[in-house]
Amino acid sequence: MVPSLRKAFNSAFTKEQYEAFLKDLNSLHPGAIEFRVAETPVFISKEFGNKIIDACETIVDVITDPGFKQLTDRAIPKTDYVPNENAHTHFIALDFGVCINENGILEPQLIEMQGFPTLYGFQVYYPDLLRNYFSIPGNYSQYLNDYTKETYLNDLKEVIIGNVPAENVILLEIKPHQQKTRIDFYCTQDYLGIQPVCITELIQEGRDIFYINEKTGKKTHVKRIYNRIIFDDLYAQKDSLGKFVDITQNLNVEWIPHPNWFYRISKYTLPFIHHPFVPKTYFLNEIKQIPTDLENYVLKPLFSFAGQGVVIDVTPEDIDGIKDPENWILQRKVKYADAIITPDIPAKVEIRMMYIWKDGEARPKLAINLARLSKGKMIGVRYNKDKEWVGGNVCYFER
Repeated sequence: MVPSLRKAFNSAFTKEQYEAFLKDLNSLHPGAIEFRVAETPVFISKEFGNKIIDACETIVDVITDPGFKQLTDRAIPKTDYVPNENAHTHFIALDFGVCINENGILEPQLIEMQGFPTLYGFQVYYPDLLRNYFSIPGNYSQYLNDYTKETYLNDLKEVIIGNVPAENVILLEIKPHQQKTRIDFYCTQDYLGIQPVCITELIQEGRDIFYINEKTGKKTHVKRIYNRIIFDDLYAQKDSLGKFVDITQNLNVEWIPHPNWFYRISKYTLPFIHHPFVPKTYFLNEIKQIPTDLENYVLKPLFSFAGQGVVIDVTPEDIDGIKDPENWILQRKVKYADAIITPDIPAKVEIRMMYIWKDGEARPKLAINLARLSKGKMIGVRYNKDKEWVGGNVCYFER
């Protein structure tokens, strides 16, 4: 997206260089990276960076509004409500597609959002290592808001661990060592010293919970949970898990972030945001008249993750067949741009802007990012099989 840097990168690229990088990348935790890592990062100019940051901060304005909790109370399913909710989430991730407008100019368009952590550990390790193998200008960084590796990790540690000993903080997930993103769990453990723990390994005694510390072998009190549990995923695997602690109980733990924020900051929030870089979005049950140009819309269920249930080519029959329209949104489609020149066909880009929200702060702070390249109909593994120059990567923003 910065033509001079793209041309220079592509000209200097060799497959041997890329394979050496991957070998090194996988050496830290062998076998832990299941997703494809793209051959190239994305370079973001100040001009485009200012566009996407402006959109992000407008969204944050909505989230920090005093009435936001009341506005989003219906977003939390009663079955998934967890007591002792924090005043705010600790993490926000905003996904933007790089699109092209009617004037042929590249611009970001919001695709989805979540009040939930993503690859906050891996996106420190991976972009730093990338610099050892490829030429990345010194005035381009994966960090935003003048963050450096040191200051970012300090804030990440403050948010996740706080004043609690690291041994009393866990990363909670479902079968963490089988997750495709487990490299992030291991990087988080490397940086912060907290252990990934499966929900089935929790031990409950009254309102307190414990885990077996892998270093000491001792039962250890859990005071804080860095939460990676998604209820949809939990329900999908419920029958194969056996017994596990019901996390909707009133437990003596502090959630980082609290599970309720997964729902509050989500597809449910989209209809309340108004910005040129946020596609018009409507709750399906509030639409008075179905648009005549349905081909320009996408239909999304509110309570699903990883793109499950999304209808791309919407028909009136699709809408008529929905029994719970209050749980669906109709979102105007955006046109992804063929933004990244590669050796064969151009790639599309989706950028995730990642915030950290420290306790006591009025607003979250934009900190780091990740990106994904695609040559298929949608972003994701299933649409990019047997393709090159696709997969997970990072944006380096011009400073």
